[in-house]
Amino acid sequence: MSDTPEVNQEAIEYINDMARTRGYVLPYHKLMAAADMPVLKAANHLVAAAYTDQRRLSKATKELIFINSLTVLKASHGQIASHIRVALDLGVSPEEILEAIEIALPEAGVVAFQHGFNVWADVVGAKGIEPTVKVHEG
Repeated sequence: MSDTPEVNQEAIEYINDMARTRGYVLPYHKLMAAADMPVLKAANHLVAAAYTDQRRLSKATKELIFINSLTVLKASHGQIASHIRVALDLGVSPEEILEAIEIALPEAGVVAFQHGFNVWADVVGAKGIEPTVKVHEG
């Protein structure tokens, strides 16, 4: 038995469609496409109903909500980064994205905020200001 999953044209077409619709695919999407298409399709239908299908909220607003909620949940760097990149592609400014992340401060605290902030800084290439006095790095 091979360790490499058999290439399934239906799975490739489905994952490509997900990528076109969402603007990203996550590692688990790729693995599920090879391992369990019925569950991937079911999960994707739920996401479509709540997120990717156009309803009342704009795609940009939905991305900001996703970025905030993923920050609060301290989701993986890659998951938050993918939504930040999609928001940027939709014309949302880095400052608007940061403002959405900052909403996590009063609700989820500094640790959750810092998690999302670090992803944001990485994606947008933010540069900090270094103190001119001796400090300990933290």
